Amino acid sequence: MRPIRPPFIARGGRGARRTTFPVPAAVGLAMALALTATACGSGSDSGGSDAGGQSSASATDDGAGKITIPDGLRDKIKEHGIDIDKWKNGAWKNWDKDDWLREAEDYVNPIIEGLWDADRMRDADDPQKSVDANDLSGDQGVTDPTPRAVKAKAVPPAYHANAPEAGKVFFDAPEGTMVCSATVVADPAHPGKSNLVWTAGHCVHAGKKGGWYRNIAFVPSYNNAARSSAQLENAPRTEVAPYGVWWGDWTQTSDQWIAQGGSTGGDGAPYDFAVIHVTPEKGGSGKSLEETVGSALPVDFDAPAVSQVGSITATGYPAASPFDGETMYQCQDEPGRLSIVRSDPTMYRIGCTMTGGSSGGGWVATGSDGNPTLVSNTSIGPVSSGWLAGPRLGKVAKSVYDEVSGKYAGQ
Repeated sequence: MRPIRPPFIARGGRGARRTTFPVPAAVGLAMALALTATACGSGSDSGGSDAGGQSSASATDDGAGKITIPDGLRDKIKEHGIDIDKWKNGAWKNWDKDDWLREAEDYVNPIIEGLWDADRMRDADDPQKSVDANDLSGDQGVTDPTPRAVKAKAVPPAYHANAPEAGKVFFDAPEGTMVCSATVVADPAHPGKSNLVWTAGHCVHAGKKGGWYRNIAFVPSYNNAARSSAQLENAPRTEVAPYGVWWGDWTQTSDQWIAQGGSTGGDGAPYDFAVIHVTPEKGGSGKSLEETVGSALPVDFDAPAVSQVGSITATGYPAASPFDGETMYQCQDEPGRLSIVRSDPTMYRIGCTMTGGSSGGGWVATGSDGNPTLVSNTSIGPVSSGWLAGPRLGKVAKSVYDEVSGKYAGQ
């Protein structure tokens, strides 16, 4: 998670050493925080990015299992001085400031087939950064007492049978290979056939001092059988990614995250959310992500008051000790309020012992229709764990969501 950057930021990383996310989730303002992931590009009200333009934005399968790069995407990459062949052979590892694409329209994420193998996914880390929560002293608006810690419970396998919308987001950052948690969400433009994934902004973009992360990919029901880390050594990719690897061909986050998001102080945390449009690495059968996993959660953008929520269930793959990032956990608690800056939206906060790596994971409550609905995502938490905080989803979040959905509405 992202810091709240109070205590720990719900950042995602398999080997997160200290989680700030809880990682990142806001905790007592006096705790040290850590950051989880990154944020995304921007549009009028939100940050967005296109991997090359609508239908031509994605790499495609030529029918023989070979991924091809459309001319439109190849040309777009060349505009940034990037040679696609050199990029795929490792040039993406160049994080020089001038080469780190930051703006929404600069986002490119060409598929590198086979990059995310089982070992690379297992070794993904959480580049944490912590900050003294005392930096958040002062009038922060409405903040309820720090919640009691709620022990995270392991989700029983198979994950697909118990939380089919949940999975992990993998990406590369200057600090190394990283990981977050994420959720398959419904797409109003494609009912029953969504290719949209919800996560934290810090899982796709570095915020005010950086740009877009690279090689962003989503793996639904990661390690579906809940194998231990030892059991996954040398495991075939199909065992850790039974529903495939889905690359982000376009992603978007809030302008606020891009402009304010940071690794300390909780800057931008109330706007720490992102939507990723994905495409299968190998083309697949033509089925959407939702059809492949069999489910997608609706999103509630009315930001209900704490008194109206009842309880929230947060899901994720915590990676910092005592967790190892390989298995899925959940926490259920009645939410309280956390305010970082009076002028920003107040965040939801729950007791939870999940650590870094759980950043971006979905927060689910019972909607007005009585069915499960996404109401937030893990953003920040204390380094010592114990609670998590997530943004309340209002007009800005809906703008991000609508822009991504609308981008592919005619396809």
